[in-house]
Amino acid sequence: RLGCALASQGLDVVLFDASEPPRPLPEGVRFVRGDVRDPSEVERALRGATCVFHAASFGMSGREQLNRKRIEAVNVGGTRNVLRAARAAGVRRLVYTSTYNVVFGGQVVRGGDESWPYLPLRLHPDHYSRTKALAEMAVLGADGAGREPLRTCALRPAGIYGPGEQRHLPRIVRYVERGWFRFVYGDPESRVDFVHVDNLVQAHLLAAEALGPGKAHRAAGQAYFISDGRPVNNFEFFRPLVEGLGYPFPALRLPLGLVYFLAFLTEMLHRAVGRLCDFQPLLTRTEVYKTGVTHYFSTEKARRELGYEPRQHGLEDVVRWFRSRGHGRRAGGGAAPRRWHRCAAALLRLAAAIILMIITYCIFR
Repeated sequence: RLGCALASQGLDVVLFDASEPPRPLPEGVRFVRGDVRDPSEVERALRGATCVFHAASFGMSGREQLNRKRIEAVNVGGTRNVLRAARAAGVRRLVYTSTYNVVFGGQVVRGGDESWPYLPLRLHPDHYSRTKALAEMAVLGADGAGREPLRTCALRPAGIYGPGEQRHLPRIVRYVERGWFRFVYGDPESRVDFVHVDNLVQAHLLAAEALGPGKAHRAAGQAYFISDGRPVNNFEFFRPLVEGLGYPFPALRLPLGLVYFLAFLTEMLHRAVGRLCDFQPLLTRTEVYKTGVTHYFSTEKARRELGYEPRQHGLEDVVRWFRSRGHGRRAGGGAAPRRWHRCAAALLRLAAAIILMIITYCIFR
């Protein structure tokens, strides 16, 4: 989406990624396959560039969040390669796509802002958040460096949604269709942020502009929280998607602590057998507190310094996008979810048995 938006302004755009784009590219956009971990490939992709949007990362959610070696190589090593290549190529502006997680680690945050310090690295329960913090520090620390002054900034987006989002929404829909979405958890009054992909694209364009001389480099060395500006309960946010696809919304609510503990056990199980069976955890610990603990941040700094004005969006276009691709309950199509429900119930019974074994061991060891 960002590449298409840049091309619509008449700019020549290079998309550098390990995977091909999911749809045809418009005129003015060229795709270059490569790996951000390879310095020579990064140098080749950045040759002749004047502005770089560094959005490559790994380990945001699911089983990828447990692959520490690759997370480190992509998020820290890859960012190091991008910065080195940008300085060598004389790039003038670099916008880094960061995350709320650089300051959030499970604590309640209401209306936080950019004055919040980085969460101490030792307190991050997952390697993704830790490495994203290290990468953001490196990017902001590189401001003003290079043969020609390189100006850098970082955007910290909330949970991203919108038609075509490839990371979170397909997984949620898959869980719903398989009958695994049978409960919610945490305080029903908890609130989190989301950002529509179009608002996030707008923020990237504005940030790049604010790094230039026409805006007196006002964004140089700065970080910005980016969201729709409407904190909402995580599960209620997705209710229109679940019901719009024809599925019932769960009525069962579990304690946050129980779900967090189950996620911990799942991570330990994956660590033990992941090489033999690289299964997808239902949830990781980070995903539990990201979805169940109140944390939202002000976008005032982005509004004031970048001119960011988020448009209001719902999930109607997301529902249409999934239905146009064959998703959603059809008449007479209720058997499969019930079958998956039995599987999910069996998994919960297994988890309960594991918990009982651990408690028994702790008592009688």
